[in-house]
Amino acid sequence: MLVFAVSDKGGTGRSVTGCNLAFHLAQEHDVAYLDFDFGSPTAGAIFEIPKLERGIAGDEGLHSYIEGRTVAPYQADIWRMSDRRELRSRQSRAGRLVLFPGDRGGAEFSSQPEHVKRCADLFSKLDREFEICVVDLSAGRSHAVQMALSATAVPALRSITARWLVFHRWTRQHIVAAGGLVYGDRGLLAVAVDAGHARDPLLNSIRFVRTAVPDLDIDPNSTTAAQASWLSTCNGELKKLAERNKVGNSALLGETPMEPVLQWREQVISDVDVSKEIANARTVEAFRDLAKRLMNPVVWEGL
Repeated sequence: MLVFAVSDKGGTGRSVTGCNLAFHLAQEHDVAYLDFDFGSPTAGAIFEIPKLERGIAGDEGLHSYIEGRTVAPYQADIWRMSDRRELRSRQSRAGRLVLFPGDRGGAEFSSQPEHVKRCADLFSKLDREFEICVVDLSAGRSHAVQMALSATAVPALRSITARWLVFHRWTRQHIVAAGGLVYGDRGLLAVAVDAGHARDPLLNSIRFVRTAVPDLDIDPNSTTAAQASWLSTCNGELKKLAERNKVGNSALLGETPMEPVLQWREQVISDVDVSKEIANARTVEAFRDLAKRLMNPVVWEGL
């Protein structure tokens, strides 16, 4: 399965949620994480691999592979290479968790036919090697998104299950942007059809993920009655806005709560962080639930 993580804007929590999703998927499956955020390949920082914090030096990363400067992209065994003890403490039943970093200092580049072919070849190879490939794509209507849509339209890849997760924060601006990214004139659906996809199957492969959703069960000692009422009203307005922009509950795979740890430090949150009372249990539960819902065809098709 190929899982593409996209967002119309930066700062949605796409990458950190994607890394946490990969971590939980890897408790039972072999997982590859491809850092196709070409403008800012920093997944290595989230997985806490110092040499890969800004991508891989030299011509070894995904940029170099796509452009034909290396025959195979660099891959990092996260269980072995992470500086984080919790990520090195691999559970006995866990599968592989491998990071394919971008090039350090890399940038967006326009996709050429030869780039699309190499991208498609990579997706096909890794789909055979791993049960799940999470592909973190640059924000917006980027060349990385265009390349992924073109690659997955190649006939050899049409039999591979592909799912697209559109990440957005729970704000007016992000809701409108997420809807535009999918349904707009140059949105995912329009670009996909131009690339050779059939519209309806592609639409059925898209679901939304809300990030950093505030908790409305607010401590009355920390807010006024007027503030609590205003927040409740805002939440109701956002739900209506989400429905109008076709990003409402009928297309919602899951949501993650506002997490203080992630406001300060983008990282994988583990049960150890919860047991130390550093992170909230419902955050880990949300990531775990998102992984389960992604893999459950009944849940996916039921939306």
